[in-house]
Amino acid sequence: LAGAKLSTAIITETDLRGANLRYANLTQADLSNSNLMGADLTGANLTEADFTKADLTGASLRGANLRGARLFRANLRGADLTDARLQAADLLKADLSNARWTDGKTVCAEGSISQCK
Repeated sequence: LAGAKLSTAIITETDLRGANLRYANLTQADLSNSNLMGADLTGANLTEADFTKADLTGASLRGANLRGARLFRANLRGADLTDARLQAADLLKADLSNARWTDGKTVCAEGSISQCK
């Protein structure tokens, strides 16, 4: 699925563990309740995508565009957000424990909910 054009796709409750979605276009896609553990979303366009309750444990979101994305209650434990763009992204109740933050240096503390601490 690397480079796939999946904008506005409805991919809810889907098992995408370990999927290669590098540089895919998932603008406004609905991935709510999907399992994306260990998925590679490096450089993907995820603008306004819905990841409500999605499991992104250990996923690579390096350089991904997450502007306006909905990550409500998403599990981002151990995810790599280096250089990700998060302007206007909804991180309410998202678990950011042990995630690598956008600066590429900071690792969020255990228990970081809604924001990297």
